[in-house]
Amino acid sequence: MTEPHELTALEQAAAVRAGEVSPAELVRHYLDRVERLNDRYGAFLTVTADQAIAQAEAMTNGAAAGGARTPLSGVPTAIKDLTPTAGVRTTYGSRAYADHVPDRDAHLVTLLRRGGMISLGKTNTPEFGLCCYTDNDLAGPARNPWDRDRAAGGSSGGAAAAVALGLAPVAHGSDGGGSIRIPASSCGLFGLKTSRGRISTGPDGADVSGLAVQGPLARSVRDAAAMLDLMAVPMPGDPHWAPPLPDGETFLGHAGREPGRLRIGRYAEPAAPGVEVDPACVEAWEHASRVLEGLGHEVEDIPTPFGPEVSDHFVTVWSVQSLGPAVEPGAEEALRPVTRAWRAYGRRMDGAAFAAAVGGMQRAARASIEATARYDAVLTPTLAALPQPVGFFDEKDTEPLDNLRRQSAFSAFTSVYNMTGQPVANLPLHRTGAGLPVGVSLVGRPAGEAALLALCAQVEAADPWIRHRPPEW
Repeated sequence: MTEPHELTALEQAAAVRAGEVSPAELVRHYLDRVERLNDRYGAFLTVTADQAIAQAEAMTNGAAAGGARTPLSGVPTAIKDLTPTAGVRTTYGSRAYADHVPDRDAHLVTLLRRGGMISLGKTNTPEFGLCCYTDNDLAGPARNPWDRDRAAGGSSGGAAAAVALGLAPVAHGSDGGGSIRIPASSCGLFGLKTSRGRISTGPDGADVSGLAVQGPLARSVRDAAAMLDLMAVPMPGDPHWAPPLPDGETFLGHAGREPGRLRIGRYAEPAAPGVEVDPACVEAWEHASRVLEGLGHEVEDIPTPFGPEVSDHFVTVWSVQSLGPAVEPGAEEALRPVTRAWRAYGRRMDGAAFAAAVGGMQRAARASIEATARYDAVLTPTLAALPQPVGFFDEKDTEPLDNLRRQSAFSAFTSVYNMTGQPVANLPLHRTGAGLPVGVSLVGRPAGEAALLALCAQVEAADPWIRHRPPEW
């Protein structure tokens, strides 16, 4: 008999509806895998086994789940530990919040529960989500399921490790500078950075720059689309709103549509000067180009649509935003070295510098979107390097500035699209000779998740990646 984790999330939900498996059986299956594998890979910071079993048994016994049945009812998931969950420890990856328990859920957590999904716990993340790798002083590093000596990426590294290992069929992530796409590329998953305003960060989330968004990590495009349907419900008062789909349409439905013949621009030179792109990342990009051309799309080389100044804008804004989490007086020394470096730099910025950086990002975003307006999608490498060894970003023996330079070079393609607010998907189309995943990114039009998902699903059907599984699958 097929093990539950061999099925996609949608297949698991179909099995629940058919009475072939119960939500409680699914939850216990995944909790057994978490117990067996989590200590080796650092996917979860907190496992909520009792709560998950109670919710699953209530659904199994026919108790109201708090909402209508959805395509993912009864399916387990996990929530990134940057996102508040009522009554469940939410650490933000920091010793300063090691015992923090929120008294209310984030809006998206409520939506997932109403949609019948069952959270197994909180996934690992770097302190305050500031880094492109996942490591902290509470749970240690999230390791890559394809090679334990390599990092899972960040900041949604725990979520990516969980899905890639079969510890959860789909998981929630967030992305302020690449934090969904980076671990999706590193761990061989489909990851979707949604449009600005597509998923609410309410009621407590605040991001004056508009950089950070939420999104799904999954093994298949259709699973991600189904999870997006549950989360893409705005909350009154949200500062950013993406236009909703027309009545009766769903993102899952669009993932089953033919995209038509599209015009796709491509570039493989980062905006930041002096960054060398690993040949394997270029080969992944070339491979994706061939797949797209084989599907009948027109693929054209284009200049990099961003200038080098965008890096300075991002660094200024990111440093100021690092000050968002409140830390008790005297507790700053409990923070990790890179966190302290970001916050120290942020304190040096005055209001004029911050306003200039935000304005610079907005001008660069408009120029980029205008420059690529003739294309239905843009193809880039997701990363400039392969998944790095766990110690590559070590904070104890590496000066913070050197660490930040390494991060910048590693993730040189990602943060610019947090500035534009466009949807971007990582496609795990390529592998090195040693079996390491290498992703590519397809950038959609503003608020264009529906068309982007249709294209990604077409690519997945032409070159299925789900057949590739890590050693401990």
